[in-house]
Amino acid sequence: MRSIYILCIRQLKRYVRSPARIVGSLGQPVVFLLALGFGLGSIFKRAGAGNYFAFVAPGIIAMGIMFTAVFSGIEIIWDRQFGFLKETLVAPVSRLQIVLGRVLGGAIVAMLQGFAVFIVCLVFGFRIHNWALVPVALVFMFLISLLFTSIGTAIGSVLQDMQGFPLVMNFLVMPLFFFSDALFPMNGLPKILEGALRLNPVTYGVDGLRGAFTSAFAFNVATDLGVLIVLSAILLAIGSYLFSKIQL
Repeated sequence: MRSIYILCIRQLKRYVRSPARIVGSLGQPVVFLLALGFGLGSIFKRAGAGNYFAFVAPGIIAMGIMFTAVFSGIEIIWDRQFGFLKETLVAPVSRLQIVLGRVLGGAIVAMLQGFAVFIVCLVFGFRIHNWALVPVALVFMFLISLLFTSIGTAIGSVLQDMQGFPLVMNFLVMPLFFFSDALFPMNGLPKILEGALRLNPVTYGVDGLRGAFTSAFAFNVATDLGVLIVLSAILLAIGSYLFSKIQL
């Protein structure tokens, strides 16, 4: 347990010591928030669908979490190339403890980044309907972080160079974000697209956040939590297995 704690603290120190990384990670979510939240808000309102900014803000928070969480996997490639990973792996602890420490540390960092986006949303006018459900929102933020940190760990354990990582972002994470209910509601969509959204784990994470913040669930809390917990456990197991097979 002590090794897991140490690795978590190491991840947090990396995050805190990189203010440029913190600010840079806020850039894309803020652009999406302003461009979509305010840019399409008037159109959304004229269509009689209500406040689009309030609708899209939970999706942008999830976006900030997803990208930070997945990019935690690039640290594995970085550490491998510069020899830091070898020093970690030769330590007298199991690889399972190492990967758990890295994943939990990366998930906490991604959650903090999501919380920073949440503060930005509040500054720009996002309002919570029921503050009693904010702890539920934090649970969903952590599960989204854990899910995508596990994905990042699995990818980082397989890839050998950092040049391939942006391709993963473009062909995996971006489609998962856009083909979820982060930017548009499921009501009225073609059946094929609606089916794709229902198969997308991001949909359940965003729905959980949106429901906790605005009291408007597309599914329900139990369904959203169940899907995220099961998928997080599966992907954590896959990531742990792939990490254990790393050859230095």
